[in-house]
Amino acid sequence: MMAQYLKLKADHPDKLVFYRMGDFYELFYDDAVKASKLLDITLTTRGQSAGQPIKMAGLPYHACEGYLARLVKLGESVAICEQFGDPATTKGPLERKVVRIVTPGTLTDAALLDDKQENRLLAIVALKGRLGLAWLSLASGDFALMDTDVERLPTELERLRPAEVVVSADTGLALFDTLGVPVRQMPPWQFDRDSAIRTLTRHFSTHDLAGFGVGDDMLAIGGAGALLEYVRTTQGGVLPPLAGLRVEHASQYIELDPATRRNLELTETIRGEVAPTLFSLLDQCATSMGSRTLRHWLHHPLRQHAAILERQSAITALLDTGAAEVLRETLSGISDIERIAARIALRSARPRDLSSLRDSLALLPALRDALPQTEFFAGLSQALLPDSEIHAQLTAAVQLEPSVVLREGGVIADGYSADLDELRGIQANCGEYLQRMELLERERTGIPTLRVEYNRVAGFFIEISNANVDKVPPEYRRRQTMKNAERYITPELKAFEEKALSAQDRALALEKQLFEALLDRLQPQLASLRLAAQAVATVDVLACLAAHAQARGYVAPVFVDEVRIDIDAGRHPVVEAQIDDFIPNGVAFGPMRKLLLITGPNMGGKSTYMRQVALIVLLAHVGSYVPATSAVIGKVDRIFTRIGASDDLAGGRSTFMVEMTETANILNNASEHSLVLMDEVGRGTSTFDGLALAWSIARQLIEKNRAYTLFATHYFELTRLAQDYAMVANVHLDAVEHKDRIVFLHAVQEGPASQSYGVAVAQLAGVPREVIRQAKRKLTELEQSSPGHAHQGDLFSVPIEVAVEPETHPLVEKMAAIDPDDLSPRAALQLLFELKAML
Repeated sequence: MMAQYLKLKADHPDKLVFYRMGDFYELFYDDAVKASKLLDITLTTRGQSAGQPIKMAGLPYHACEGYLARLVKLGESVAICEQFGDPATTKGPLERKVVRIVTPGTLTDAALLDDKQENRLLAIVALKGRLGLAWLSLASGDFALMDTDVERLPTELERLRPAEVVVSADTGLALFDTLGVPVRQMPPWQFDRDSAIRTLTRHFSTHDLAGFGVGDDMLAIGGAGALLEYVRTTQGGVLPPLAGLRVEHASQYIELDPATRRNLELTETIRGEVAPTLFSLLDQCATSMGSRTLRHWLHHPLRQHAAILERQSAITALLDTGAAEVLRETLSGISDIERIAARIALRSARPRDLSSLRDSLALLPALRDALPQTEFFAGLSQALLPDSEIHAQLTAAVQLEPSVVLREGGVIADGYSADLDELRGIQANCGEYLQRMELLERERTGIPTLRVEYNRVAGFFIEISNANVDKVPPEYRRRQTMKNAERYITPELKAFEEKALSAQDRALALEKQLFEALLDRLQPQLASLRLAAQAVATVDVLACLAAHAQARGYVAPVFVDEVRIDIDAGRHPVVEAQIDDFIPNGVAFGPMRKLLLITGPNMGGKSTYMRQVALIVLLAHVGSYVPATSAVIGKVDRIFTRIGASDDLAGGRSTFMVEMTETANILNNASEHSLVLMDEVGRGTSTFDGLALAWSIARQLIEKNRAYTLFATHYFELTRLAQDYAMVANVHLDAVEHKDRIVFLHAVQEGPASQSYGVAVAQLAGVPREVIRQAKRKLTELEQSSPGHAHQGDLFSVPIEVAVEPETHPLVEKMAAIDPDDLSPRAALQLLFELKAML
């Protein structure tokens, strides 16, 4: 047995081998040590090899899914090795072979997948500064290609979020060291372009790939061919039908770099949490298919206005007809058709998958009937009409509530198979059959004491007392002699015995055959099931966005071809849901107003204001309504953000280096149609360095990039730029300081702010009072030592009027003369009354 195991392990050296032994999966040697640590299972020993005990760890086969899920999350791959043959008739160890390989990127089991996120396998081909990317989701059948530049790899990885990456063994791994996902190396020949073309055309039964828009010179073709080989290997030689092959281009979507996706907190907070994010706010989808589609839309905002307006008009139709709630009620009963179809394709579907599919298909007519009568929904309605034969087959073949697993039986419906019904009847009515036979044989033989019985030793038999042996018919065959009776068997009873004793095993075997045959008959219907799943998901997302727009008072944005972004009373969608009385603010960009310098206090709402503008623009390009009174949006190609402070210790980059790297990316790539958010650039170095950099960066954005820019800063000297450039405008968020308190107004107003209120914010944060007093004193000294400068000074000779010192109030003079140490309690009380009177 160990020789058999070692041979199988040699074929899968980089994977944990789950070796089936009866009711357990066993792991041996280093696999056992590794699994015991990762899964917290007992490590033991059994037998010896080369004089050393064989390390061993095991887990129950019926509970393996939970263990697999943990291993996959840790980036491990597992080879599932099953046993074949009958232990009763096999000499030596049972035959065993690897039937499936579970890897992070090739999961299809419902228990191992996140319902609301795609699970993608990505292949990367690198050549002379170019990258070919091919990605595949087995659970949905989505298969796509893209060629791009090496510099864009981080952006594409953040967009695709692959679960696993496949590369050629001759590719330098330095490029992939920081991917943060498992990387598998494959032989270089599997990335050969000519072989890949043959593999792809054979799989799709086409003459070439031109029909998919794939050029023969695309690097990604080699990666696509490698993906198919990898999937075939992991799925036991089965290659599932795919939805097709599509080519993506950067121009299809508004580009969001990794920093922007993180800073805008689309599907994950900056701290890595799932909420509160834009996705967690909007995701009220009734199906997991809808949730995955919504996530995809948020990460892939469209550029083409025509496609955006299709979605927007669909939401408008849902709101006008009030159909959203009716649709959502019907959608709530629909299961994950997309992933069920994938499991049917891979022949790993379970009984409850088919019953869920049957019940979901039954709801599609009601879903179609509730759709608004528009051209857009007419296309979806057509897709919601899969072949009615699918539902009929499932209804006839599958029990209303089948068993969880096939091996328990009770899956195939009664009446579907006469042979199965007979076997079940034998199991259910065995006692009744024996009673009926006993009556018939008594009547036929004339022996009133004849009994037809069963026991485990003798099996089925007819027992006749010795006094009636002379009446035994000739067809009776003696089975056993007792003290006072003889036991007989007849051909009829023998046949029944064989049926009865093997009925359960044969019924289970027959159910498995019927189930497999049903999966075969469903294979040709998978394409229509996938189309139906996509239509359901699209309807779900649109209904969800419509319901959210109605509940939150969102409006439909207007798209124009001008250089313009004009948002009236916009709101941050996530923050608005977290607090009461959110203060809305607008923004106006045009050809002669491209950069807004935002000043104001810390905690005043600058970052929230900037992010809300970006999120409104992004939601508009998703096709959604937006949180504003009105919104007019021109052409936008990219969104950039330089917000927040973080370092990259592993990469050897300081906080300031990260800031400058992100700034360089913006300055090198932003166009006049890009939206740029710059928050406190230059703060990670000395005052003079930071101010000089911020001033120069702002000028570059105005003179060269000419992007829509929101530039938040505490360098008041930069407000001078509004006098030098017509495209620059000053806006601020104000605050009011009263006694020892500060009140943030959160309203955006024209013009620069007067101060930053940094000391007041520090006091709010709980900085010790002594530190606050010293800071105020030092701030006064610094301001007084810089005549002609307002608070921060002005490196660029900004003419700012010197504030006139107000006359000292008599109350202040009297308080200044007080020495508390010299006051008695009575004198202090008297003084308090005097001060009150003066006030």
